Formats: sequence, C-alpha cells, structure tokens
Amino acid sequence: MNIAIYSVFFSPETLAYIKTVIEYLESHQHNITLVDRLKKYLGNEQDQYAYFSDDEILESNIDFLFSIGGDGTLLRSITVVRDSQIPIFGINTGRLGFLTSLHRDVLAEGLDLFFKEKYTFIERSLLEVNTKNPVSALEEIGFALNEVSINRKNTTSMLSIEAELDGKHLTTYWADGLIISTPTGSTGYSLSSGGPIVSPNSACLILNPIAPHNINMRPLIVPDSTTIKLSVNGRDKNHLLSLDSRILTLENGNDIYLKKAAFSIRTVQLEGAFFFDTLREKLFWGQDSRNTQ
Repeated sequence: MNIAIYSVFFSPETLAYIKTVIEYLESHQHNITLVDRLKKYLGNEQDQYAYFSDDEILESNIDFLFSIGGDGTLLRSITVVRDSQIPIFGINTGRLGFLTSLHRDVLAEGLDLFFKEKYTFIERSLLEVNTKNPVSALEEIGFALNEVSINRKNTTSMLSIEAELDGKHLTTYWADGLIISTPTGSTGYSLSSGGPIVSPNSACLILNPIAPHNINMRPLIVPDSTTIKLSVNGRDKNHLLSLDSRILTLENGNDIYLKKAAFSIRTVQLEGAFFFDTLREKLFWGQDSRNTQ
C-alpha cells in the first residue's frame, strides 16, 4: 500500500510518533511518501524516502494520507488532497483531536485495525469561496472543511454584513463577524459562538453571527444546496476572511459568494468509533451525574 504522511508541527513528541508510524509501515512492507518538511529531522535516513511538497496535490497512486498531529493538522492536510479522493486517516498527537480517528495512546492497536480494514469512511462536505473581484489566494485554495468566517480588522466597531440566500435578502448582521460552518465545523468555532451541533453527514450549512448586536439574532441552518452572498461594510476599509486556518484581508465591498464545494473529503473512522461517543468523551456533551446512576 502507498501511504503519504503529513504533519505541520514537529515537536519532539510528535516526531517520536511519526517515526513510530514510519517504522510500523516499513515493517509491514508499505511504501512511504513524506511531506518534505520532515526531511531535515530524519538525519542519515532521509534519502531512502520519497517526498511531496505541501503546496502540491498528492499523486493519484497514493492510497491513504496519514495526518499526524491535531485537528488543525488534519484541516491543513486537505490542501494536498483536495479533489483527489485520497482518504485521510487522522492520528491525534495534539490535545482535543475531535476530527482525528486514532489517539497516540493506542497507536499500534489502531494501525492494526486499520490494515485489517476495520474502518468506514465519513464523507465530509466543504465550502467553496469566491469573491466579486478575484483574489489569488482564493483561486488557489478557495475552500474550507470546517468554516468560513468574517471578522473585524483594525477596529473595535461592529461589522455590517448583508446576507442573501439564493439571490433573496436574508438579513443584515450587525456583529463582530459571521461564521458559515459545514456540519464538520459545527463542533469548532461555531460551537464556541453558541451554534448547534450537527452530525457530519447532515446536508446543511450553518450561519452563526459572532456577538450580534441584534439580541433576537440566532444561528440559522439552511440546506447545503444554498448559495450565500455576503456584503461586508464597517468603519475600517478592510475585514478578515478566514478559511479554516488560512486568513486573508479583503476590502469592504468585495462581495463574497459561498456554496457547497463540488467535491468532498473522505476521512477514516476506525471500527468502534461513533460521532456521539466522541461528543460525550471529548466535549462532555450531555454529562450529568444522574446518567451514571
């Protein structure tokens, strides 16, 4: 099997787990391709591996991408997968690890399960982002797995964000910003801003204002077939647009268009894992002393 390994932050602990995964794959006769930023940490062993850059799409002969790190690492890994349909297997060496499938404490057991094909795939939808006036960064990587958010820049004043759904006026948000979340992203930034939890396979998008001044403004769930248009104004001439962990500056008046991307990302879920189990375990969802009696 051809396995690509991706990581972003190379702490001594993370490097130890990466090397453990490499040793496991080599002992089981799998072919390995590494993100090129790992090369300098491998010493004399670096020349025995193939490498890929994180600004390119993986070649089609790759069977799986192993993302080793936290949720942020998995989010960044979609830039090398994009529409290739290469599944992502998340190995958590971070803190929360909500999107990742395998925790470092059971690494060997999890890898055994994986190679025995004791897993399923979760299809995760993405958001595609375009603007009225082209922006080079969006033309290159204009999509997000978790959320797209509008935020203030260089001001403490509220933004005015006019929203249209499928060409029809929805409302004008007076707020610090606005989050447009996928079902996958419902447990991230949107949740922290009072948004609902949505299971990953739901066919919807969430519009969630950040600190809205309209006290009767609440998060809104719409079908994922909806095209969203946002027009941003404020006291400063610019605002921030973020796509997962990538942030850029836009001028006010450069209208933003969002819709469900034409492709999805497949992540690996090991046998025995369940979305609502993860909610209870990692977010303490529904935790109540009465439930243990």
